[in-house]
Amino acid sequence: MAHIIVVGNEKGGAGKSTLSMHIGTALSRLGKRVGVLDLDLRQKSFSRYVQNRAEFLAETGLDLPSPKYHDLPEVDPATLQEGENIYDLRLSAAIAALEPENDFILIDCPGSHTRLSQVAHSLADTLVTPLNDSFVDFDLLAHVDGDGEKILGPSVYSEMVWNARQLRAQAGLKPIDWIVMRNRMGAQQMVNKEKMGKALDALSKRIGFRVAPGFSERVVFRELFPRGLTLLDLRDVGVKQLNISNVAARQELRELVKSLNLPNVEVDF
Repeated sequence: MAHIIVVGNEKGGAGKSTLSMHIGTALSRLGKRVGVLDLDLRQKSFSRYVQNRAEFLAETGLDLPSPKYHDLPEVDPATLQEGENIYDLRLSAAIAALEPENDFILIDCPGSHTRLSQVAHSLADTLVTPLNDSFVDFDLLAHVDGDGEKILGPSVYSEMVWNARQLRAQAGLKPIDWIVMRNRMGAQQMVNKEKMGKALDALSKRIGFRVAPGFSERVVFRELFPRGLTLLDLRDVGVKQLNISNVAARQELRELVKSLNLPNVEVDF
């Protein structure tokens, strides 16, 4: 069966689409067959990223390893049985179609609570939650006191993941490997970084996730999106000499993919 990776966070602006594209492309470059879904049916940032890539490759004639994007299939509401949810059926049909021909299925969730996102989390073998390095975003996982040092209790997103874990346990499936990724970390605000690090470490022990480093805040990510490219594509499109920032970003991506600890994946880029 395909290994399902879900990139989820109920807050917008955390870099989910950028992360999803880089993970999907990295796995493709490692020789894995990757099918991807975008569950943000309104903004569709991830599907737009994939579309930009397809258009760029068609224009340039390049053939770069890429994940394969699939739309959710349509379901005729008239065919629904009593109690069935149309979104459950659309997602189930998509997974069923993708599983036989892919090693990995990567699902990018919207930055809000939806039925599709809730169901996707219960399907996750690996859940990656990018989190901006601030207590504004940390509040999605847990409430803290005014000093940012004492955890007062879990928040809405953590409770949703807990419910997804319960559903998987009832179905006899393996537990979700949940990874919280510290994203868009800046070079300054060292006191905030230290407090965030301590808070995440404490919370990880309480509610069961692993903490992994993500991407620093870099201009290059905004420049890559219009062409659908990732850090791993730069040399293939004519960038012969990577600058220091790009080299550092590639290293961050390498460490991130390693930290996912995915089955049968050896990172060699």
